[in-house]
Amino acid sequence: MTNSWVNWAGDQSCAPATIAEPSSPEDVAAVLAQAEAAGHTVRVAGSGHSFTETVLTDGTLMRLNQLDRILEVDRASGLVRVEAGITLNAASTALHPLGLAFPNLGDIDVQSIAGATATGTHGTGARLQNLSAALHSVELVLADGSRVELNEQSDPDGWRAARVNVGALGVVTAVTLRMVPSFVLEGIERPVPVEEVLTDLDSYVDGNEHFEFYMFAHSPLAMTKRNNTVELPEQPRGKAVDWFSDILMTNYTFDALCRLTRRRPGLIPWVQRGAAYAGSYRRQVERSYKVFASPRLFRFTEMEYALPRAHSVDAIREIKEVAKHFDTPMPIEVRWVAADDAFLSPAGGRDTCYIAVHQYQGMDYEPYFRACERVFDRYNGRPHWGKRHFQTAETLRERYPDWDRFAEVRRRLDPKGRFTNAYLERVLGPVS
Repeated sequence: MTNSWVNWAGDQSCAPATIAEPSSPEDVAAVLAQAEAAGHTVRVAGSGHSFTETVLTDGTLMRLNQLDRILEVDRASGLVRVEAGITLNAASTALHPLGLAFPNLGDIDVQSIAGATATGTHGTGARLQNLSAALHSVELVLADGSRVELNEQSDPDGWRAARVNVGALGVVTAVTLRMVPSFVLEGIERPVPVEEVLTDLDSYVDGNEHFEFYMFAHSPLAMTKRNNTVELPEQPRGKAVDWFSDILMTNYTFDALCRLTRRRPGLIPWVQRGAAYAGSYRRQVERSYKVFASPRLFRFTEMEYALPRAHSVDAIREIKEVAKHFDTPMPIEVRWVAADDAFLSPAGGRDTCYIAVHQYQGMDYEPYFRACERVFDRYNGRPHWGKRHFQTAETLRERYPDWDRFAEVRRRLDPKGRFTNAYLERVLGPVS
């Protein structure tokens, strides 16, 4: 039987010579020794929520599902040691009763902690950084089976490289996270005209702990979401209400409408306007991770770029205009994060506006995404490492001030290029 791996979206797949599921760092070292003997390159898969070819290999594919434990919790300092394969949701669920939480999360939380941080995954919040900024230290197993612990004191450059590493340095087996006291969020969703938001954008972004919005090319409305900490008890909604809102309407109904537009693209403007107007006022008071994340049950592919925050308004308007000329029923998502200092972080060194465009499964994404990328390029955009883009090492190098420092760490930790593949060769260049 042929080994095979497919990502969540179903649009990336490979047939590795070996698929391994180690359950300890020692197992990881043994798998790497076998790969060395066989002459295989090695890639590591998390939950498969990347849309790029980052995991693909015909050599050894390692899955870390069994490395999913919480190892240590220091409630006083907020430092939590977890294995690399634990998902954001599993960690959040286990740590909340202990009084700890991630300071920020994205709108899905099924990714592994190693995969989410390696690709620069983020939430939204002008004063909050990408998830990888919470990594106090990173444990890597290198190609020769040795184990290294990278933190700001032991190896400052290694630590800044490992926080967003795209799987290019070694196998992350554990991380120590700096968490915050658990908190309750009030999430308020309501439609607001896009131009009204853009006219007073800073007050929306800076006036809320977490602000984001979705918009459609053919609708004047933005579906805004504001999440702010409140000193209130959790107010869980009934299961029936959750199912109606998050499953039936947001997933099943929208999925059916997208399938309809795939057959009849002329309906896209009508569907988008209807979907935008259907987004009515909604309030939720719940523990943080339940407000941040929601289920995604239908399949799509995505491109997302990080732009200097100062260009937010112009870029948002341009992308909305570009989207009018392509057949896609999907929305455009806009979020903000604070600068950080990881070498390959898309938000490295600058406050950032993230703009994401999507295409429904089975519909042609490339012309639309290339047109959007031309806009992002004009604003010195940096692609999300887990989402589609058409850049190369040559086009990316000038956009990252610390590009060469990452490359030096990569040469030091993986001198033989054991952890490379065609995607990394394209976007990072060869190891040597």
